[in-house]
Amino acid sequence: MANPDDPIFFMSVLMPITFISALIGILQHWHILLFIIKYIGLALSKVNGMGKLESYNAVASAILGQSEVFISVKKLLGPLPPNRLYTLCASAMSTVSMSIVGAYMVMIEPKYVVTALVLNLFGGFIIASIINPYEVKPEDDILVVAETKRQSFFEMLGEYILDGFKVGVIVCAMLIGFVGIITLINNIFLGIIGISFQEILGYLFSPFAFFMGIPMAECVDAASLMATKIVANEFVAMMQLSSGTVILSAESVAIVSIFLVSFANFSSIGIIAGAVKALNEEKGNVVACFGLRLLYGATLVSILNATIVGLII
Repeated sequence: MANPDDPIFFMSVLMPITFISALIGILQHWHILLFIIKYIGLALSKVNGMGKLESYNAVASAILGQSEVFISVKKLLGPLPPNRLYTLCASAMSTVSMSIVGAYMVMIEPKYVVTALVLNLFGGFIIASIINPYEVKPEDDILVVAETKRQSFFEMLGEYILDGFKVGVIVCAMLIGFVGIITLINNIFLGIIGISFQEILGYLFSPFAFFMGIPMAECVDAASLMATKIVANEFVAMMQLSSGTVILSAESVAIVSIFLVSFANFSSIGIIAGAVKALNEEKGNVVACFGLRLLYGATLVSILNATIVGLII
């Protein structure tokens, strides 16, 4: 606001969340969203060989969000075994919510966001099949979507607009906190050893960046952004990528952008565990025990997707 020539981040990046949230509410109110989620999920179960519930959850997570999606399957959480519960939670962490896609598209190329949305969906199935294999019996493969109280159109619209605004404010608060903490840690490391904390993480993650297809000369800078996303969140990393402080080639920008578009970070562990615990305390404790294994699986999805893009471009 003190620099009139520069766009205001809160208005130009975070407030589009409010519009997308209102749009999702309209589509859900007219049952268009439910139809898309349910039947695409059923069709995917025929392709990926996984259960209908897992396929439904993957599609719903990409539209509703990693915490909201569990509300629609809350009646099924009780009898759900731990291996299937892990797949649901890992797929929720591997995707992003449609309500914040507009914010991503302001900071990175929209084509990379759309590509990542598709790759996250199928990448989640691939990784889950490798690290958490199981078979679902036909009698256990049920799909029941929770019914909600019918609202009038304008009651619904007002609720979704307010929810979108709340999400924007919460993301803003998280960014202020995470950026401030990272800056403090970087200054401490710079003062003591002359190198920032993010640069240290960059060196640790650089082998992964190299195998994804990023040139050796750019591996440390690219890996630093990837590590920032995991330690903090994707918004902080996207801000740094779009700010121009890290100079990368077009190919590296594409690979890093695909990696950043997911909820795979430490804070998501608490978000998902808290969402499930609010609906079923026992299952919430089970999800909390997954902890780092959830982040491990979701990060593997991001690595797989980025590597696929690195092979293509």
